[in-house]
Amino acid sequence: MSNLLGASDLVVGYDERPVLCEVSFELRAGEVLCLLGHNGAGKSTLLKSLFGLVPRRSGEIFLDGQPVAATDPRQMVQAGISLIPEGRGIFPALTVAENFRLGMWSAGVPEAERPERLEWVLSILPDIKKFYERPAGTLSGGQQQMVSIGRALLSRPRCLLMDEPSIGLAPKLFEDLMQPVRELQQSTGMSILLVEQNVFEALKMSDRVIVMKAGELIWSGVPEELQGNSQLREKLKELY
Repeated sequence: MSNLLGASDLVVGYDERPVLCEVSFELRAGEVLCLLGHNGAGKSTLLKSLFGLVPRRSGEIFLDGQPVAATDPRQMVQAGISLIPEGRGIFPALTVAENFRLGMWSAGVPEAERPERLEWVLSILPDIKKFYERPAGTLSGGQQQMVSIGRALLSRPRCLLMDEPSIGLAPKLFEDLMQPVRELQQSTGMSILLVEQNVFEALKMSDRVIVMKAGELIWSGVPEELQGNSQLREKLKELY
């Protein structure tokens, strides 16, 4: 299985404070890779750096096995990478329809393709039709997260970077929200890098797991290894 996205010895920080310390990992084509770790471990910084929102100090970022000299969000979207940010990142004063139109414009979706692209996303997340003309700020947390996911899918990505999609959601609501995403991933071969605090639900949908502590990756493996490793489970409890 080929690697779609990855990093080697990645160092990232804010001002003089280092956040990521020589992080190396790979996201394979067609897999769901779950990144676990405590608050402040650097998980969100890693996603932002991969997407081009935070510059790296040193190290390499790889796309399709080739090093990328510099990353920026538009470049990554054009390469098939979409980010679902922590906190959803939608515009609350705009309607869902306006959020989607803005999303397609910023992703560079050709105008002639936008109706078909919208229809495709609404076929994956049909509940959005119920509140499509409502201001996004009036929606529930689950509905807003659905809008954030739908907006990211408008570019038809081959890779989703998902940052804490369960925040503010009940476990059952999160499970219902992620089911169509997982089904889409399995049917299309899309890759997902999932940063998540809800360990139980994240492990159910992941193919592999990496664990981060204080800006460093401390373990990698498959969910079955994590569930059967009592020492690692105890270590995870310390992280949350």
